[in-house]
Amino acid sequence: MHTLRTTSRRLLAGAGALLLGTALAAAAAAPASAGTVGYVRLAHLSPDTPAVDVYLAAPDAAKPRVFPGVGYGVVSDYLQLPPGRYAVAMREAGTPASEPPVLTTEVAVTSGGAYTVAGVGRHADLGLRVLTDDLSAPRQGRAKVRVVQASVRTPVLDVAAADGPTIADGVQFATTTDYQQVEPGTWKLRLTGAGGPSTDAEVRLTGGAVYSLLVLDDKQGGLTAELRRDAEGGTVVPAGGVDTGAGGTSDAGFGAYALVAGGLAAAAGAASLLLWRRRRRTTW
Repeated sequence: MHTLRTTSRRLLAGAGALLLGTALAAAAAAPASAGTVGYVRLAHLSPDTPAVDVYLAAPDAAKPRVFPGVGYGVVSDYLQLPPGRYAVAMREAGTPASEPPVLTTEVAVTSGGAYTVAGVGRHADLGLRVLTDDLSAPRQGRAKVRVVQASVRTPVLDVAAADGPTIADGVQFATTTDYQQVEPGTWKLRLTGAGGPSTDAEVRLTGGAVYSLLVLDDKQGGLTAELRRDAEGGTVVPAGGVDTGAGGTSDAGFGAYALVAGGLAAAAGAASLLLWRRRRRTTW
């Protein structure tokens, strides 16, 4: 297991989770192999961290783009960005932009690359991580799926199909699995873990598509699962919305979060979902 150290344990109340940007008009679908842009999305995956305001800026931008009040479980659409380095900063929701951010990081966007910038872990150990996403198409006649484990209530999670194969086992909180190539179709999944709540989810996987299955703490005290289609046929899915799942703690997509600050006509961005690995896991 490769552990990524958190940036700081002294994060203010809203300091850590990460956030996603909403769909920009410029975020039209384009093949990841086109080589002219990269893709970034943002996510808040820390169950006990309050909402945050997320700022995204290019080095030459007069002002950053602002994504206000991003809460736990929110994952933005992918945004198209020209290759280059972009700064991501987070403040507790409602904190003036003149205040120092509680978390900062930098995303180095390459042509055709896809990234997820996420606030992960418990609030006491909150960190901002940049994950590299593999949105390449699966083999013909297959789908590709990974598990994103963002539930602290069930800190060690197993995901298995009813009367079928195991998708992931022993997935620890704040880790991701490798992508698995599976048969497309409707899957009835059982999410379980020792000492924590369980839930069922029915998801439909389309051949040629790439998915992230987010496992979150539900507001009512159990678990919830959300399936997000990240790419199809090697092309980034700009809507990035929830296909199906067993409930939901987050608002659909990022449409609810407007871009408040101007500037950055060249782009906005932010990072791709956490990869979940069955054999080799990566801590956010």
